[in-house]
Amino acid sequence: MTKLKLGPLTEDKPVKVSVELPAGVHRDLVAYAETLGRTTGQAVPDPVRLIVPMITRFMATDRAFTKARRDQSQIRG
Repeated sequence: MTKLKLGPLTEDKPVKVSVELPAGVHRDLVAYAETLGRTTGQAVPDPVRLIVPMITRFMATDRAFTKARRDQSQIRG
């Protein structure tokens, strides 16, 4: 079985953002959504819904960002 970095998607109150994606990125999102649907046993999600969890995961695993954010919060008090 494929081990994806994303798991089942959760619901959250959205904030509207418009983004233009290169066609290749959109095709990859569609393919990822299909794979995620198969591996989780859920319906194939709308590929657009993958963007937020992917960005969230990226930021959570970026050590430099985590350190910079921690350092900023220590400076502010």
